[in-house]
Amino acid sequence: MTVPLRFGYKASSEQFGPRELLDYAVLAEEVGFDSVFLSDHLQPWMHEGGHAPATLPWLGSVGERTSRVLLGTSVLTPTFRYHPGVIAQAFGTLGAMYPGRMILGVGTGEALNEVTLGLQWPEPPERFQRMKESIILMRKLWEEDRVTYEGDYYAVHNATIYDKPAQPIPVYIGASGPAATRLAGRIGDGWITTSGKDPALYSDKLIPAFEEGLDKGGRSRDDVDTMIEVKVSFRHDREKALENTRFWAPLALTPDEKTGVHDPMEMQRLAEELPIERAASRFIVSDDVEEHIAAIEQYLSLGFRHLVFLDPCHDQEAFLRLYGGEVLPRLRERHGA
Repeated sequence: MTVPLRFGYKASSEQFGPRELLDYAVLAEEVGFDSVFLSDHLQPWMHEGGHAPATLPWLGSVGERTSRVLLGTSVLTPTFRYHPGVIAQAFGTLGAMYPGRMILGVGTGEALNEVTLGLQWPEPPERFQRMKESIILMRKLWEEDRVTYEGDYYAVHNATIYDKPAQPIPVYIGASGPAATRLAGRIGDGWITTSGKDPALYSDKLIPAFEEGLDKGGRSRDDVDTMIEVKVSFRHDREKALENTRFWAPLALTPDEKTGVHDPMEMQRLAEELPIERAASRFIVSDDVEEHIAAIEQYLSLGFRHLVFLDPCHDQEAFLRLYGGEVLPRLRERHGA
């Protein structure tokens, strides 16, 4: 089986309220996107103008309003404020209601979404092991009845998910480092990463780690979807395209700059100190469609088969119609999607 080439829409739950975001997801299907993915935050990065609608009820609403697009999380953390058994039940229900359309993207999480609830934030190795164990447990709950499981972090006793999907929910693993990327290649149904970083990170570290994971799992690239969130700001006015990235300036903060920051107000303060050129540094900013597509194609050339586009502007309808009219048709024509 060859993994198909897909183009998706990243619905920004940090930037828009649930009703507005629902309408954008419906429009994304109408203009030709193949998938819609939603992040899962308790708090946004920006306090002023920020949003954080709950992911699980939102996915159910979008499932009712759409008929074709794949729907998923990019990403949800099933390890701290969610017990993996609760997520297994929720996605079992979603999968039963919308067969073949739901994807559970998981990650190791951010302190911003957990510490506020009084939860302890462990070091990366423990967060990684928790994520790995949660995947094992959720799959058992989808595949078996009367599950008893005693892990290092989670336990269930005679647990049954009574409303299961007809087919298992695909689990995509979000990864920006080699260890989680290897895990995605070894046991994931998909690998999710993000764009706009040093090209050598992908070619020299992440892709070799992914291929190492595939080899350890006895699998090929055709067995695992390769998804990348591509940050884009395309407008016919280049200065407007550049300025649109301002809301997403927190993405340009380094891990060291963000370490220990648990408050959206403090995150916003740090982001607002960045010059616009740095705020835009993770985005493909362009006013020429051919230039824009050429920049996107660098990720196709690396072997990614599922490109999910995040646009930073507040006029998402304009973005969706512009992409649906000018960008997606050219990409499909050139790459046979």
